Amino acid sequence: MLARAALLDAPGQVLRRVWPGWATCVLIALAASFVAALHQGPPMLYALLFGTALHCHNPEDRTAAGVELCSRTLLRLGVGLLGARITWEQVAHLGWPTVLVVLGAVASTLACGWWGAKLLRLPWAVGVLAGGATAICGASAALAIGAVLPRAAEGQTPTERHALVVAVMATLLSTAAMLAYPLIARHLQLSPAAAGLFIGGSIHDVAQVVVAGYSISPAAGDAASLVKLLRVSLLVVVVLGVSVACRATGTSTERKTLPMRLGGLVPSFLWLFVALAVLNSLGWLNGLQEPLNMASRACLLLGVAGLGMKTSFPHLASAGWRLVLLMLATSVWLGAVCLGAAWSLKT
Repeated sequence: MLARAALLDAPGQVLRRVWPGWATCVLIALAASFVAALHQGPPMLYALLFGTALHCHNPEDRTAAGVELCSRTLLRLGVGLLGARITWEQVAHLGWPTVLVVLGAVASTLACGWWGAKLLRLPWAVGVLAGGATAICGASAALAIGAVLPRAAEGQTPTERHALVVAVMATLLSTAAMLAYPLIARHLQLSPAAAGLFIGGSIHDVAQVVVAGYSISPAAGDAASLVKLLRVSLLVVVVLGVSVACRATGTSTERKTLPMRLGGLVPSFLWLFVALAVLNSLGWLNGLQEPLNMASRACLLLGVAGLGMKTSFPHLASAGWRLVLLMLATSVWLGAVCLGAAWSLKT
């Protein structure tokens, strides 16, 4: 009886734990929507800025759980629900030039990370880690690549102490790009397809790509989501390539567990995105697109509010200037390649 009572009370305990932070994010989202309607601005941008202004409240025990729920679970759910807006006809509309641009951008960014680490006298594995995190999908790519890098004598990968810094830098640079890149796209008067290529091809994290893309226009957001999905699909290829290159230094047990690790590192919300896109392409979501879009927009606003509350810079102090410079260099390179390709589409 006591065990059953504990199980019944568990949802109530979870609700009490997440309620304060969730309610704070709801208030931020409502304020952002009001200001956006008043000034005809992007509500996601306002939600991010308002959340950042309240960053000091995030470390509090009362709000931390709810903010984490919004900034991770709800944000990713919102991204997954965006699949209801996508059809495979739109994917085909991207064309081979866009696919080739993405492949070239990813490969050149990996090379940039490797050469940059060499110039900065960092371990080559750190360069692969930084280049892969920038080129693919931020922290998930860093974890996947780090899992297959050669191990040192003490039994630890030489990049474990750098993984957190790379993840934090990827998040911070994605947040900065989410603010700056839409302004660049508007200033250059890029078409929705070109803006989607620039945004989706250069920002690290999926959620920030979605926010930046849809802050320009729905068409740009759809294109950016598709380009980013193409980049994320290269995660398995890149990690397997690194694994093959380093297999002489790995154990047979590590090689056997690689597929299982990869399956856990591919985000589940991307499978939701693909599933809804397939259903929409088959015409099975007729009449449900608008409710799903409204749910997606609500989740994204709450997620961006939570993301803003979590945005902070103190972790950079312990990173070391070389790794920070390497992440900046790879990010600038990727952005320049994608912007150049997008500009060529415009002209």
